[in-house]
Parts: sequence; structure tokens; C-alpha cells
Amino acid sequence: MQDLRISLVQGATRWHDPAGNRDYYGDLVAPLRGTTDLVMLPETFTSGFSNDAIGQAETMDGPTLEWMRGQAAALDAVVTGSLQLRVDAAGGPGVFNRMLWVTPDGEVRHYDKRHLFRYAREHERYSAGRERLVVEWKGWRINPLVCYDLRFPVFARNRFDVERAGAPDFDLQLYVANWPSARAYAWKTLLRARAIENLCFVAGLNRVGTDGNGLHYSGDSAVIDFLGHPLSECSDVEVVVTTTLSAAQLQAHREHFPAMLDGDRFTIA
Repeated sequence: MQDLRISLVQGATRWHDPAGNRDYYGDLVAPLRGTTDLVMLPETFTSGFSNDAIGQAETMDGPTLEWMRGQAAALDAVVTGSLQLRVDAAGGPGVFNRMLWVTPDGEVRHYDKRHLFRYAREHERYSAGRERLVVEWKGWRINPLVCYDLRFPVFARNRFDVERAGAPDFDLQLYVANWPSARAYAWKTLLRARAIENLCFVAGLNRVGTDGNGLHYSGDSAVIDFLGHPLSECSDVEVVVTTTLSAAQLQAHREHFPAMLDGDRFTIA
């Protein structure tokens, strides 16, 4: 592992305006070329968090994935964020809140949001994912998740990887979100909890502004270390922040405090 530079792009997503959002976020990330390894965009960054945006759902052949490939190549960094995508799945086609992971050479991986936000009736229109994703980048193992997943520590648990001599199966956990300011305390608290219990870095990216449903977002994006300490914190303004994660500090902490060796083993149905 080498040190990893991660950029949080905390923006005010335009409501139901995919083309406008591509232009907007493209302008925000353009200065990052050569200064970062991983760029995070918010949950549903082309539309805002909206059940009605299902009518605008793209496919994997659509313009946003092409745009993300172009951004990753131009920045020479991974670009990740979620959007509504219509795909064929078991039982027929469905629309997923899909987090895309796009590398500079054009490779694409994805994670489909497993926990759909019942409080906003997301589960009535969108299909739920099943499988967790761990990707490798610059020697780091990274677990990307989406918003409401943050409230479910069993699914987010850093499990033992028997093929790696019992080592934790990820070093960095990512959360992209549209998390309203009314529940900001929970957002900030749970990000720290996931970092501490999983002995890993956690990066949480939220949006700012007010959406088309009148919900306000206070940002509060942050990068948290394995002790729960913030390495960077954002307020409620549009901002792009880059933080360097220390591989040596993470490895030293795990050697000094190997709590993962005492964790309970389990499987998820």
C-alpha cells in the first residue's frame, strides 16, 4: 500500500437535471488533475434523491457513465458516485441506485444500494442490490456503500478474509449520500462508529443545498481515521477537499490494536 489521496466533491446537485449536473460537477473536479487518486461524487449526483427521477433512469450505455469514463481518464484518478440506472436483473428489468466505480483506463465496477430508504418510500420504486463490493486501488482494498447503508453495521462489517491470512477485507469504506440536515447528528456519529469498529478509514460525502422536495442538506462530509478522528470536515458550503490517507499509520494501528482477530464470524443471508 502507498498513501492514498481522496477528494470529496461536496456540491449542490441540480434537481432532475442530468446534463446540468454533469457540467456542474465537471467544473468542480477539473482542477484535481494530477493531485488526487480517488474522486467522490454524491449519491444520485445527476438528479438529486428523488423517486420521480426514476423516469430519467439511464442505462449502462447512457451518457453519465461515458462522462465518468472521460473524467477518470482526464483526472488520472478513479471517479465514483451513484445514479439511477435501469438494468436487466433476475426477475426482470429494474432501476437501481447504483454506485459506479470507474478507473482511468475505463474499467467499471458497481455496487447496487442494498438498503433502500423506506422512510422516503425508495423501496417502492427501486430495486435493492444484494452483493457487497470490495475493489482494489493503489494497493488499498475499498468498500463503496450508499447513504442509508451507513445505518446497518452488520452489512458494513469488516469481515475476515481467509485468503489473506485473516486480514480485514477492506482498508477504506466510502459512503456517498443525500443525507438531510435534520439527521446530521446521526450521519456524523455513524461515520465515526464505522471507522472505529472496522479499524479502517471512512470517507463520507454528502451534498449541500435544498432539493426539489424542500429538504435541506448541510454537507458535513468528512474523512475519518481508524480512531474516529476527523482528518477533514466540511461545513454547509460547496467545496472540494483532498485528504491524504497514511497507509503506514493504518498498518501500525492494526498491529498495535488487532481487535479484528477477536471479531465474531458470521454470514449474511
